[in-house]
Formats: sequence, structure tokens, C-alpha cells
Amino acid sequence: MDFNSKTVLVTGGAGFIGSNIAFWFQENFPDAKVVVFDLFRTGETFSNGNLKSFGHYKNLKGFKGEIISGDITKKEDLARLEDFSFDYIFHEAAISDTTVSDQKIMIDTNLNAFKDLLEIVKKSKAAMIYASSGATYGNAPAPQTVGREDPANIYGFSKLAMDNLAYEWMRRYDFPIVGLRYFNVYGPREFFKNKTASMVLQFGHQILSGKRPRLFEGSDKILRDFIYIDDVIQANIKACNPKKSGVYNVGTGKARSFQDIVDILQRELGTNLECEYIPNPYIGQYQFFTQADIEPTKEFLGYEPKVTLEEGIKRYIPEIKRIFEEEVKSVR
Repeated sequence: MDFNSKTVLVTGGAGFIGSNIAFWFQENFPDAKVVVFDLFRTGETFSNGNLKSFGHYKNLKGFKGEIISGDITKKEDLARLEDFSFDYIFHEAAISDTTVSDQKIMIDTNLNAFKDLLEIVKKSKAAMIYASSGATYGNAPAPQTVGREDPANIYGFSKLAMDNLAYEWMRRYDFPIVGLRYFNVYGPREFFKNKTASMVLQFGHQILSGKRPRLFEGSDKILRDFIYIDDVIQANIKACNPKKSGVYNVGTGKARSFQDIVDILQRELGTNLECEYIPNPYIGQYQFFTQADIEPTKEFLGYEPKVTLEEGIKRYIPEIKRIFEEEVKSVR
């Protein structure tokens, strides 16, 4: 697909996945007009102490497109987008912190704002590609399959409600709408997610600081579908021209353990630290096995995961080291 001369909106464009999407367009299609819309961080926190926005200007250093600071829950901010005629919208803005318990703000931000954005899309008939989540499955058995959801928290519930709304719009309108259920994403530009950054990054920084990696007991049997950011970008781009609108899983289809992550990191970093195993306090409310059913994603989007956990961590190591030197050590 040729995106040059196209106009692209990335909401949440100063966050992890959004900023990677924005730079992908800048690097591959320099004549595309890319607009980033993000709340950016203010220091405001939720009741759990975590930041209300993970958007950070450092994720956009080197970005040459247009940047709009705005809150997707405020119609007056969304109105600024009506000045554009978008061809593609990548909706990444959301409360993605699964530990937030404020149900009203979660629904306002993830669901109600999505409907307002769809109203804007309707006028331009832009392709809408939005971030759903593997959290919609909750404790559903693996492999997790679209249509078999069981959300275990308000975040997962809000994302499932987004998907249900999207299906309704798919039936009513003819512009492409694709929801992407990300599984455990890791890679560059995630550092500013703080505590919610991937365990790949967190373990990497533990090891670089000389600390013993801390794992839950039985971590060799706690399995997740870890997916590198490059494959997530691939899925987003393939979703611009789907064979069929719908909601699709974005993972590798292969589950790996947290122990695997630590072992690969130690191999790449040349360390041999003894792991510290601690009791898992979340037994009974913890997913022990996630693995995405990606067959429909392959069939209808042409998606094919390319990056193994070993290759993804190898690609990520230089950035893990850079962030450790520039952001972690500097604040000690």
C-alpha cells in the first residue's frame, strides 16, 4: 500500500504503540501527513498512584508531523480533528492500566470517547484501526479465541464493550473497522509506561543493575503470548486493507514463560545471576496461560508474526541498555 499523500491520525501517539506507528509512517512514507493526538502526562494520578497518562514527549523526539494535545473524553478537544480529512485512523489512546478500578473514568475514556471518534470517522469514511486487548479474555482458556471472552476487570470489560460497539458500526456502515486485541507487547518506547511496562524491560533493568531477577514461584509454567512491537506495527498496517472488518488477535500464537524471558536476557547480556523466587500473591486472579488464536488474523488481515521471543529480545537489548543509562541510572 502507498500511504504517501494520505492523512493519518494516531490517537495516543505519544504513548508506546502510538509513537511507534507514527514513526513507521514517517520513516516509510515521508509524504504522508501524520497527526498525533495525545493527552500527554501532567503528573495527575489515579487512586492506585499510577499516572493518568503515559504519553511522553521523549517518545516523539525526531517526529516531524503535527502534534495536538488533547483529551479524547472532551468533545471540544476532539472538535480540533474535524479540520482534517483523515484516510486512516489508528486509535491507541486509552486507559491501559489494568489496575485502575475507577469504573466511570474507564468507560468514559475507553468506550464513550471511542463512539465520539467513530462519529468523526463517519464523515470522512476513514479506515478505523483501534486497540482492543487480550484482557477481554480474562480467565478464558487458551488458546484465546474471539467470541469466547470473560473479562476479569473493568479494563477488559471496557475493551469488550468497544468491540461490541465496533461490530454494531460494522453492520451499519461500509468503511473499514478493525479492532486489534494485543497480547503482551514489548519493545522500544515503552519505558514511560512506568510500572506497566513489559517484564522484558523490567527484568532487563533488574539484571543491568546487578540485582537478582525476581520471579514468581513456578514461573517456568506461567505462560504468555509475548509479541514484539514490530509485529504489532505489521498488524496495524495490514488492518488498513482488511479482507473483512472485524476484531482480531495480535500475538505470536506461541506461549512462552517468564523464566524464558530471564534466561534469554541473561544470555544476551552476558550475565549469570541467580534468580530469586517469591510466592505469587495473585493466585486465583492471575492468568497462567495466554496464547492468541491468530488463524483469523492470518486469513483476513494477511498477518504473519515474524519475530520470535529470542529475536525480539536481541533487537531490544541496545534500547534496554540505552534507557538504563539515560533514564534509570540518571535518577538514582
